[in-house]
Amino acid sequence: MFSLSNYVEKTDFAFYFITAISAVLLIFITVLMLYFVYKYNAKRHKKAVNIEGNVPLEIFWTIVPIFLVGAMFYYGYIGYDELANPPADSMHVTVTGQMWKWTFKYENGLETDTLYVPKDKAVTLDLKSLDVNHSFYIPVFKFKRDVLPNKNNSIWFRATETGSHDIACAEYCGLEHWNMYTKVVVMEQAEYDAWMQSKMPAGQ
Repeated sequence: MFSLSNYVEKTDFAFYFITAISAVLLIFITVLMLYFVYKYNAKRHKKAVNIEGNVPLEIFWTIVPIFLVGAMFYYGYIGYDELANPPADSMHVTVTGQMWKWTFKYENGLETDTLYVPKDKAVTLDLKSLDVNHSFYIPVFKFKRDVLPNKNNSIWFRATETGSHDIACAEYCGLEHWNMYTKVVVMEQAEYDAWMQSKMPAGQ
């Protein structure tokens, strides 16, 4: 599958990395548990024996999880850090969520109900809600961000392939929440410029 935004590869890697560690730990712990059940069952050991601590083993199972959890945190953090720091030259689009639709306002004042962006251009979305909590979510771009009343939120992305993709609300916001869908349309820069020019009043 194509990497459709700058977040896809990092998000997928973090997901696969955490899943792999979890799977290995699940198998290791399950096998160890079954081994102990067999080795120390009541038929083989009629009398319970007190087992003293093992310092090297205790150090091992303390240090190794710290490194594993630290690695999982690191790969999650680098994606979050990028998400929180948009490039200085990004274009801004104001996104307004309300029951039950999205509205997009561009820097030149144009408003649409579908998001249009140029390929390979950093786009910062300034998010606001006119009523209740919403969540701006583009599944194929692997990101979402809360859209809250009385609080400004933002998120940025760079689409790397042209095409049309779903935008959804990922926060239950009322009876028509299920229908709060629109599209993001990614165009080549020249096509985007021509589209934008066609939407402007004559003489501008």
